[in-house]
Amino acid sequence: MSESLIDDMDRQLIDMLSRDARISNRKIALDLDVTEGTVRGRIKRLQSDGLLSFTAITSVDLGTANKLAFIGVQADMGNLRDIADTITAIPAVTSVLVTMGRFNILAICLFDELADLHAVASDQILALDGVHHVETSVVVKTVKYNSRIVRITDVQRTNGSD
Repeated sequence: MSESLIDDMDRQLIDMLSRDARISNRKIALDLDVTEGTVRGRIKRLQSDGLLSFTAITSVDLGTANKLAFIGVQADMGNLRDIADTITAIPAVTSVLVTMGRFNILAICLFDELADLHAVASDQILALDGVHHVETSVVVKTVKYNSRIVRITDVQRTNGSD
């Protein structure tokens, strides 16, 4: 990602798109008092700089596995990247984050039954060489979740440009 400076107009554009990604460039241009070409150019630059991406956000309820859990993993620092990469290959795992603190890997997963979660945490993750401890936390209620802000990864950027 190249160094990119965003200005107030970029922030306003991003805010409008984050509220409604289907808003037309014409409407944005009218509201910002600029040309459609300016809007198109800024969107293209924000996308190429990896600061903006478009995708459909689906509800957890849409999938067959609709319960959310976090799995904290204590792993050897020397094998951390390999362990994290192995965990990403587990189908039930939706996100893998390297963290500081009690656990050095946090896996986020979707599951149907507690037995499914147990199988992922114990049979697949804890069984990995270099993993010393796992601890699961099951989400029982979502109080706040902002799906408008996410880390745009190279994989998403590559897939989004096809």
